[in-house]
Amino acid sequence: MQKKISSESIKELRIKTGAGMMDCKKALEASEGQIDAAIESLRKKGLASADKKSHRIATEGLVESYIHSGSRIGVLVELNCETDFVARQTEFSMLAKDIAMQLAACQLVNYVSKDDIPEQLVLYETKIESEKEDLSKKTLQIKEQIIKNRVEKRLKELCLVDQPFIKDPTITVQELVKRHIALLGENIKIRRFERFILGEGLEHKSTNLTQEISNMIQNK
Repeated sequence: MQKKISSESIKELRIKTGAGMMDCKKALEASEGQIDAAIESLRKKGLASADKKSHRIATEGLVESYIHSGSRIGVLVELNCETDFVARQTEFSMLAKDIAMQLAACQLVNYVSKDDIPEQLVLYETKIESEKEDLSKKTLQIKEQIIKNRVEKRLKELCLVDQPFIKDPTITVQELVKRHIALLGENIKIRRFERFILGEGLEHKSTNLTQEISNMIQNK
């Protein structure tokens, strides 16, 4: 006998995954009411659906802003989709806000994905890792593998899509976007962003009281 699925369970699964009500109901029925198993099932289906849409051209969307408390950090991000209809959806707008907030929190992130990282930077990071002292006694094969892994880790630290989502660290920003692709039925791309930090790049005045007093005496 099939286990009866409560409306509370369906609502909980929908909140956690963003999937449709009927999809949530079917996933829970197939998993006999097990939330985690249902999430895994929906995630697999959602990601597969998102991957199929990833080649579509996305030229609509919106530019979202986020100003952090205290007004010392601000972010602008352009999020693209396929149609103006999806761009006006609440879920799309919330995704853009979450991504802007993520960028304010992850100040080491400078690129959307690894595809955006200049080859010159990759070569530089490889050079830095290859010259570290702890590799001097390793065999060439092991040394190359360690360097590759370290560079890969470093590049991920610089990329937005590889960051754990601040509201749910069990998924990455890329997985968050793919969930919304599955939910809204269109390709979604984070195109570009700009982060503004108050005073960044300016030469700050430093106060040296001893030097200031000395200058005052000499000028008398």
